[in-house]
Amino acid sequence: MTEARREFLKAALLGAGIAVAPGCSTPAPGELGLPGPFPGRVVGVDHPGCVRNRVYDRAAIRSIMQKGMMELTGAPSPTDAWRVFFSPTDVVGIKLNPVGRPFVISAPEVFLEIVDGLKSAGVKPSNIIAYDRYKGEFIQAGFDKWLPDGVRWTWGTDKQHPLQLDMDMYDETQYVELPVVLPRADAANPHHRRSYLAKFITQDVNKMVNLCVLKHHQSAGVTLALKNLSHGLVNNVSRSHSTRTLNTCGTFIPAIVDHPVIRRKVVLNVLDGVLGAYHGGPGGKVEKYVWEHKAMYFATDPVALDKTGWKVIDGVLGAY
Repeated sequence: MTEARREFLKAALLGAGIAVAPGCSTPAPGELGLPGPFPGRVVGVDHPGCVRNRVYDRAAIRSIMQKGMMELTGAPSPTDAWRVFFSPTDVVGIKLNPVGRPFVISAPEVFLEIVDGLKSAGVKPSNIIAYDRYKGEFIQAGFDKWLPDGVRWTWGTDKQHPLQLDMDMYDETQYVELPVVLPRADAANPHHRRSYLAKFITQDVNKMVNLCVLKHHQSAGVTLALKNLSHGLVNNVSRSHSTRTLNTCGTFIPAIVDHPVIRRKVVLNVLDGVLGAYHGGPGGKVEKYVWEHKAMYFATDPVALDKTGWKVIDGVLGAY
């Protein structure tokens, strides 16, 4: 991210009346974090045999993962590529996406290759934590069934609070405040104007892999790397698209992702585009719009990654 781009984003957020909890620093250009050491770079790797009849091929996924990581980093081997980002002392979170279940979700074959990559860099299985915001959706997607031995999992909430304001698994010291509330909320209440970060990202891990999917979203347009962060790592998100006329995703998403904790800890974005959904997202209505894209994308810069994924989806839409 150039200095001009960063200052423009800051000015836009301040102009929208957005406040971020103080006390955190953001990564310097080139450091791990967002946009990371490879700003603007997106590596796409395809493989004709990676999926057949919507069933992933683990060996082909391994080949894609190894090639993508090496091309992104310039490292001479897959292990060296993972060591660019991770070391044996790290506690690493992996943000999954279950929303389009069972059709377009974070695939076990991809997740398991990420775990193997982390282990090759010396990260202990007990220091790898799989996460999604809703405990129930994590289980419904089957994520808990294919975690390797030792790998832990956690969540942001196990409740269905009408205003999404329960705080059991959220950090009251880290939040983003925006002048947007749900129609039935109290605009005078700061709690209703804030989205608090999950303790998973503020306390449990020091680094995170963002494992996102290639999918259309009725409100945000697409749900790729950025939205997997903005709507997965904080509470009180439905206010960003609560009605047909109240849609502030264009402000909400960058405001959340710009939080210093997220900017600092998210070091790698992997977009699983083996399957994609070009319409009907984000939920289970995507089934008839799923296609086999047979590719994955790798980046440290989620903005560049989202631009790439958006072009892919837009290209498919244009063909129909």
